[in-house]
Amino acid sequence: MKKIISTKEAPAAVGPYSQAVRVGSTIYCAGQIPLDPKSGQMVPGDIGAQTRRVLENIAAVLRAESLGFENIVKTTIFLTNLSDFQTVNEIYGSYFKKEPPARSTVQVPALPKGANVEIEVIAVANDNGLSGEIAADTSG
Repeated sequence: MKKIISTKEAPAAVGPYSQAVRVGSTIYCAGQIPLDPKSGQMVPGDIGAQTRRVLENIAAVLRAESLGFENIVKTTIFLTNLSDFQTVNEIYGSYFKKEPPARSTVQVPALPKGANVEIEVIAVANDNGLSGEIAADTSG
């Protein structure tokens, strides 16, 4: 059974999609762009300001399910200019203190509303037996 997740602490969907959907212990978050949740407008500023806003929007969606960045297992970052990667990577890294998730980063020709960055995440609630252990290659 799927549960639709919605919070006023993150920007409203700008199309026919949900902010996030939960199926069992897995939460699939729609891509977030740097929209101010109150005004629905793009935040002013450089790629750093945009990246912070995106990550704060993700945090708000996760909080709606009492989750945080430690629950994220996969992210996808979309950039309109791959030369912004270093700045985005530094800010992104500050949100993942340990055991960062798997990640893909791709350059795209354009993003909604003229955004320069969009990030989508998949998170897992801790009720599924995950212990935060780090896998090691034991093949020998």
